[in-house]
Amino acid sequence: MGAAVLSAAFVAASGVAAPAVALDPVRVSASTTTAVPAVTATDRVMGRADAPVTVIEYASFTCSHCAHWTNEILPQFKARYIDTGKVRLVFRDMPTAPAQVAATAAGIARCAAPDKFFDVAHALMRGQADAFEKGDARAWFTDAVAASGRSQEQIEACLKDPAVGQALQAEVEGAVAAGVTGTPSFFVNGKRMADPSLETLAAAIDPLIRAR
Repeated sequence: MGAAVLSAAFVAASGVAAPAVALDPVRVSASTTTAVPAVTATDRVMGRADAPVTVIEYASFTCSHCAHWTNEILPQFKARYIDTGKVRLVFRDMPTAPAQVAATAAGIARCAAPDKFFDVAHALMRGQADAFEKGDARAWFTDAVAASGRSQEQIEACLKDPAVGQALQAEVEGAVAAGVTGTPSFFVNGKRMADPSLETLAAAIDPLIRAR
């Protein structure tokens, strides 16, 4: 099934609306690379606010490599760095094809109760392969909504708020301006990593911790 057909089938079959503002691929082009946007109160953060190292992840809920990182690498990364107070992990959206499906998934996560974002994100990453294999997003989105701490009606109302789509668009533009071209992409204290492996991340993080 082609990406465009799959996207339409996913969103139509799910009963969950896409964010009110769709991603605009023209507006996310960038001619120069700037610093990765600073962390703000609107970011979704796992870990202590005063952790000495900040890792920013740009990911997509329709990216298989992102799902692999969340499902297979994050548990080790969390135990080693986040649970010990050494790192705070910031999750940012960079929707990939089919973009409207990814944007809808991102919107559900953004519309979750404040303490439920990562529960939704992890539910989406766990269920991604099965959803794509079946070409049906109903159970995928239903599981995400169930983890959100909100009702289906609340999620629907939130997705209709233009601010949700606008915030997603702004995050994508910031990513592209910072040179993000694929997912998952990671920055450690503002420095972009060559790859998302635990070894590469550790090589950047450990010297920063030792230098404290």
